[in-house]
Amino acid sequence: MKIILTLLCLSFYLPLLSQSNLKTDFNDIEEKVIKWRRYFHENPELSNREFNTAKTIAKHLKDLGLEVTTGVAKTGVVGILKGNEDGKVLALRADIDALPVTERTNLPFKSEVKTTFLGKDVGVMHACGHDTHIAILMGVAEILSKNKDKIKGTVKFIFQPAEEGAPEGEEGGAELMVKENVLKNPDVDAIFGLHISAGNDVGTISYKPGGIMAASQSFKVNVKGKQSHGSRPWGGIDPIMISAKIIDALQTIISREAELTNEAAVITVGKIDSGVRSNIIPESAEMIGTIRTLDYDMQKQINERMKEMVPAIAKAYRAEATIEIEKGYPITYNNPELTAQMLPTLQKVAGESNVLLTKAVTGAEDFSFFAKEVPGLYFFLGGKPVDVPSEKAAPHHTPDFYIDESGLLLGVKTFIELTFDYLNN
Repeated sequence: MKIILTLLCLSFYLPLLSQSNLKTDFNDIEEKVIKWRRYFHENPELSNREFNTAKTIAKHLKDLGLEVTTGVAKTGVVGILKGNEDGKVLALRADIDALPVTERTNLPFKSEVKTTFLGKDVGVMHACGHDTHIAILMGVAEILSKNKDKIKGTVKFIFQPAEEGAPEGEEGGAELMVKENVLKNPDVDAIFGLHISAGNDVGTISYKPGGIMAASQSFKVNVKGKQSHGSRPWGGIDPIMISAKIIDALQTIISREAELTNEAAVITVGKIDSGVRSNIIPESAEMIGTIRTLDYDMQKQINERMKEMVPAIAKAYRAEATIEIEKGYPITYNNPELTAQMLPTLQKVAGESNVLLTKAVTGAEDFSFFAKEVPGLYFFLGGKPVDVPSEKAAPHHTPDFYIDESGLLLGVKTFIELTFDYLNN
C-alpha cells in the first residue's frame, strides 16, 4: 500500500519535478524579480506614458534573444519566443502603467514621482501592483528563453500599457492592442493573465470560471442651472442641489430596480465639480462616475434608466442635464473549458488547498478585450502578508497599498507551469 501511495504522489508531482531540470535557479530569478519590481515601483509612469518602463522591458527581452516589437498601442512591448517544435501559440500578459496616487508607505523604494493629472499636481504610484506583474513576466521570459527546447509551440509575451485607461482624447490599453492585431502573426490560441491581490493571502491563487471581473463604464453628467447670489437662491436654479438629487436617485436604480440576486452591480459618482465660492450659486455642475456590471442585460437596463432619470430630475427643478455613458471595458470572462483544463496545473503549483474558487468582483480589467477574442484565463495571485487581517490590508488604488514580495515567485512558477502544460499537452 505504501508503494502504491508513493507512486501516486510521484505521478502527481512529476511535472513539478521538471523544474529541477530547468536551466535557471529559481532562487536566482526570485532575487531578480524582486529587484525589477522595486525598480518599477520607484519609477512609475502613467497610462500611455510608460516610456522608460517600455524601454527597460524591451532591453530585457532583446537580451534574452526574443523577437521584440515596441510601440505597440503607443508604449506596449511584445516579445515572441519560439520553441524547438511547432505547436500552439500562447500569450502571457502583464499590464505596465501606474496611477495618479501619492504614495504614503515607508518602503525604502517608495515612489517620489510627481506629475500633473487632470490639471492637478499628484504623485504617481504603482498602487495596483502592475509593477509586480511586469517583474513576474520578465522572470518568466528569462526562464522560458533558457528552456525553449522544452517548449512545443510559441509564447507571446504582451506587456500592455494603459490598463487603467488612456488619457482623455487618446486610445490605449488592451482594446487598442487588439485593434493593432497583437493577437495575430502568429495567431494566439489562448491567453493567460494574473493580478496580484493585496487582500488575498500570499501563497494562494483564486480563480472563477465565467465572469470573474465586472464590465466597467464611465459616465459624465452635466447640469445647467442659473447663477445667483447665495443669499437669494430663489433668484437662480441651483445645479449643486440638483446634482445631489441626481446622485441620490441613481442609487435607487441599484437598490430598487437591479435584480441583485442575479449579479452584483454598482453606480459610483467619483467626482463633482461646481462653484467657486461660498456665496455664489453657480451656473453649472459636472459629475463623473463609474458603472460596474456582471451581466450585459443588467448593464443595458441600468444604462437606459440613467439616461431617463438624469434629464427628468433636472427638468423637475427647472434645469437641464445631459448624460454621456462610455462603452467601457467588457466583463472579464474566463473560458470555462480552458479554466477546467488548467485548474490541475494551478493546484499542482500552489497546492490544492491554496487554490480557491472565488466569487466575481466588481473591479474591472481590460484583459477582457483579449478574452473576447481568444479563450482566456485570468486569476488572482495572493499578495497579502498572512499575519495581516484582510480588513486591515490597504485596498488597491490607495496610498498605503502594499504587497508581500514573497508571493512573486509563485506567480513566476505558475505562469511557467501553465505554459508547459498548455503547449506540451
